[in-house]
Amino acid sequence: MAKGRKNGLYSGISEELSALMRAGWADTERHDLGLDEQAPYAARRRAALSARFPGERLVIPSGNLKTRSNDDTYPFRPYSGYVHMTGDRARDGALVLEPRADGGHDAYCYQLPRDSRDTDEFWTGATAELWMGRRRSLAESETVLGLPCRDVRSAARDLAGASGAPTRIVRGLDPSLEAAVTTEEERDAELEEALGDLRLVKDDWEIAELRKAVDSTVRGFTDVIGELSGAVASSERWIEGTFFRRARLEGNSVGYGSICAAGEHATIMHWTDNDGPVRPGELLLLDAGVETHTLYTADVTRTLPISGTFTPLQRKVYDAVYEAQEAGMAAVKPGAAYRDFHEASQRHLAARLVEWGFIEAPADRAYELGLQRRFTMAGTGHMLGLDVHDCAQARQEEYVDGVLEPGMVLTVEPGLYFQPDDLTVPEEWRGIGVRIEDDLVVTDDGHENLSAGLPRSADDVEAWMARFAG
Repeated sequence: MAKGRKNGLYSGISEELSALMRAGWADTERHDLGLDEQAPYAARRRAALSARFPGERLVIPSGNLKTRSNDDTYPFRPYSGYVHMTGDRARDGALVLEPRADGGHDAYCYQLPRDSRDTDEFWTGATAELWMGRRRSLAESETVLGLPCRDVRSAARDLAGASGAPTRIVRGLDPSLEAAVTTEEERDAELEEALGDLRLVKDDWEIAELRKAVDSTVRGFTDVIGELSGAVASSERWIEGTFFRRARLEGNSVGYGSICAAGEHATIMHWTDNDGPVRPGELLLLDAGVETHTLYTADVTRTLPISGTFTPLQRKVYDAVYEAQEAGMAAVKPGAAYRDFHEASQRHLAARLVEWGFIEAPADRAYELGLQRRFTMAGTGHMLGLDVHDCAQARQEEYVDGVLEPGMVLTVEPGLYFQPDDLTVPEEWRGIGVRIEDDLVVTDDGHENLSAGLPRSADDVEAWMARFAG
C-alpha cells in the first residue's frame, strides 16, 4: 500500500483500488511518429563535440525539476547544451557519448520512460503521468531523436560501473549522475566551454527558429501598442500579460522575464516587477522576447512614448541612442572583432555625454576611462540563441575576444539611463531611460536585422503608434 503524503486526505490505497486503477487501460503507444527535423543537425553537433574529446566519456544531463514551494515545482526548462546536442526537451534525461577505439563516440540518450500500469506509480506521485501528462516511451524517443534510448533509472548505476575511459560531466544539473562518476572540476568546465563554443555559429535550422521567435515577438510588441490604454488604466502588469499571451499562443513562453518599465523604471536595467503606473507623457521601455517551442528566443527592446509622441528632450535622448545603435550595427560583419560594435556604440554615446556636459572632455579620453558607463551601464549586446545570453560559458577567446563569422546571432542594444536621484544631470533629465535592441545574424557580406519589422527611428515609432495604439 502506497504511503500517503503528510496532511493528505487519503491515508493509503486499498488493494481493491489498486487493482481497479491498474486495469482497463488502452495501448497508447504512438506509431505515427517520425524523425524530428532537428535530429540531423543535432547529429552533426554531436560529431563536432566528439571530435574535441577523443577517448573520453561525456555526460550531458538535461536537469531535474526544481521545487518552487513545498510540492509545487517550477515549469521545467532543460539545460540548453543538452537541447542543442539532442533536440530533446524532457526532464531527467542525459546524453552520453561513449568513446570507441577509433577515437569516435557512440551516442545514446537516457530518458525517463512512461510509467508502467503494472504498479501504482503512474497515478500516485506528484510527478506521475496522470498528474503531469504523458511522456514518450523509449521506443518513441528513439524514433523522434534518432538516438538509442535507455531507462534513466539505471543511468547512475551504469555510469558508476563504467570503466576504461576518463569521464567528463556538466555539473550542477543532476546530483545523482554527478555522484555516480569520478571527474575533475576543471576538466568538466572544459566540456561546458566546448558546448558553448559549438553554439556560437548557428546552423540554418537554428536561424530559422530564431526568425520564428523574432516574428512572434514583433506581433507581441504590436499587441502591446494596441492595448496601451489598458496599461494606462491599470499598470505595467497589463503590458506584461499582453506580451505573455502572444508568447504562450505562438511559442513555449517568454525567453526571459519581460521588462515592462514605464517612467523612471526604464532606468533600471532588469526591471521585472512590472507593477508600476503607466502615465502619458512618460516613456515605456519594453524589453521582451518570445521563446519558440524548440526553446530559441528573441530579445528585442523598444522605448515608446506612452502618449504617442516624444517630448523634445525624450527625442534628444532617443536620437542619441538610435545613432549609437546605427553605428554599432554598421560594425556587425564577418571578420570584424566581436568588440567592434560595442566600441562603436559606446564611443558615440560618450561623445554625446561630453557634448551635453555630463562627463569631461575629450570624448576619446572619457571612453578610455569608461566614464560613459555611469549612464550606459551595460555592454552593448550579447550572443543570442537557446539562451537569451547565449554561449555564456564559451571560451573568452572565442566569444568577446573573437571574430564575427557568418551564422553568429547577436543583439545590439545601446542605452542611456539617467537615474531619478542623479544630481549630476539637470532635473528634467532624471528618470529618462532609453534602450533600442535588435537581433542580428551575421551574413557572408554583412548582417541581417531579424527584428527589422519593428520601427526604430523616432519618427517611425510615432507613426507606428499612431497606427496601432489603443
